[in-house]
Amino acid sequence: MAPSLSLVLLIVLLSSPAIYAGHDYRDALRKSIMFFEGQRSGKLPPDQRLRWRRDSALRDGSSAGVDLSGGYYDAGDNVKFGFPMAFTTTMLSWSIIDFGRTMGPELKNAVKAVKWGTDYLLKATAIPGVVFVQVGDAYSDHNCWERPEDMDTLRTVYRIDRAHPGSDVAGETAAALAAASIVFRKRDPAYSRRLLDRATRVFAFANRYRGAYSNSLYHAVCPFYCDFNGYQDELLWGAAWLHKASRKRAYREFIVKNEVILRAGDTINEFGWDNKHAGINVLISKEVLMGKAEYFESFKQNADGFICSILPGVSHPQVQYSRGGLLVKTGGSNMQHVTSLSFLLLAYSNYLSHAKKVVPCGELTASPSLLRQVAKRQVDYILGDNPLGMSYMVGYGRRFPRRIHHRGSSVPSVSAHPARIGCKEGSRYFLSSNPNPNLLVGAVVGGPNVTDAFPDSRPYFVQSEPTTYINAPLVGLLGYFSTHSSWR
Repeated sequence: MAPSLSLVLLIVLLSSPAIYAGHDYRDALRKSIMFFEGQRSGKLPPDQRLRWRRDSALRDGSSAGVDLSGGYYDAGDNVKFGFPMAFTTTMLSWSIIDFGRTMGPELKNAVKAVKWGTDYLLKATAIPGVVFVQVGDAYSDHNCWERPEDMDTLRTVYRIDRAHPGSDVAGETAAALAAASIVFRKRDPAYSRRLLDRATRVFAFANRYRGAYSNSLYHAVCPFYCDFNGYQDELLWGAAWLHKASRKRAYREFIVKNEVILRAGDTINEFGWDNKHAGINVLISKEVLMGKAEYFESFKQNADGFICSILPGVSHPQVQYSRGGLLVKTGGSNMQHVTSLSFLLLAYSNYLSHAKKVVPCGELTASPSLLRQVAKRQVDYILGDNPLGMSYMVGYGRRFPRRIHHRGSSVPSVSAHPARIGCKEGSRYFLSSNPNPNLLVGAVVGGPNVTDAFPDSRPYFVQSEPTTYINAPLVGLLGYFSTHSSWR
């Protein structure tokens, strides 16, 4: 029998800084979900907990004759980008599907976070053959530093349609709606059916009119959320979630038929708003491990390869670990990789446990408990077990980022400063060295790189900007560890 990887991993983990006493994962979970309330656009509900926010962008969509109010601002700006918003909604739903049972009283808030996203996505897909994929001119927005309540930048509406396809963003939107339909299946059956029906229609549109939205809308979406990876993975991703939600044979056949054509095995150690490959393989592998779908065996092989590619001591050259133990990939906002890849490790470890399986990595094997250890180490790094002793979640722990790259957080709130603060008037708050006046509780910033260094400064936006798609997978991770905090 192949030797266990546990000893290899233990040596790697122990060579990083000392592992501190336990964290309050329940508190971190509560805050990670509260963050989404700070990113809300539109008319805020009476139970809004971050009270420094106010209504914003109530007329979004009016220039196109539609109502596109609501949804989420993706990060520290005031644009609503549909591609990352849909991925955020998918991952919040997956977090609830796999780990909702351990979220305790926070489950209801996680469900509200999903619905805030799906209510908007239903508006964005209300017209057959059309998906509204962005509200706001990113260049106009990024030229200003103003709170969303004062926005006077261009709220241009961008759409894909039959003549201007976008299978990537439409496929992800279908995935989000399908995943959310599972969340609401018992909670609100009528809403669940509506979500699934819309997911079916949007996926059919994405598949029939194939193309990348970056080609159709290049000057609007690039370089911000350009699809660098192609639309093929989103078609498989959407089909995988529709198969899980509907159990319809047509989606199973689509996946099997298109596995090679749509390159399911490509770039196996990537997962995020642009690249769904590892997520596809892990999601589909659950059925194989449950003994229900031998015809998906190749996806399990891909998933095993993904696991081996990111483990310390075995990992692929594209994956590094800092001296402090942080998983690092090239590109900006490293924490998006940390949370999304750790989520897949944890989800796959649970699937393996139920099947009593391990992952073969060459001459070594990786057990489910080892996968959980790696995922937990990343969560603990985010919460403060790192060389700087800093939590990278705003409002958690004694030391956390105070000058995050976020317009609403850094400009005085409407209650503190009722008068309008214009586009360029906000620049002094951006350039100030003072802490942000409004605490965006639960926001996880882009974080350090391979050096474990972190500049707590707004201009260093790669490190100091939070995003919804950093937090969404973290909700699932914290949901699990809030109940299972043991290393075993």
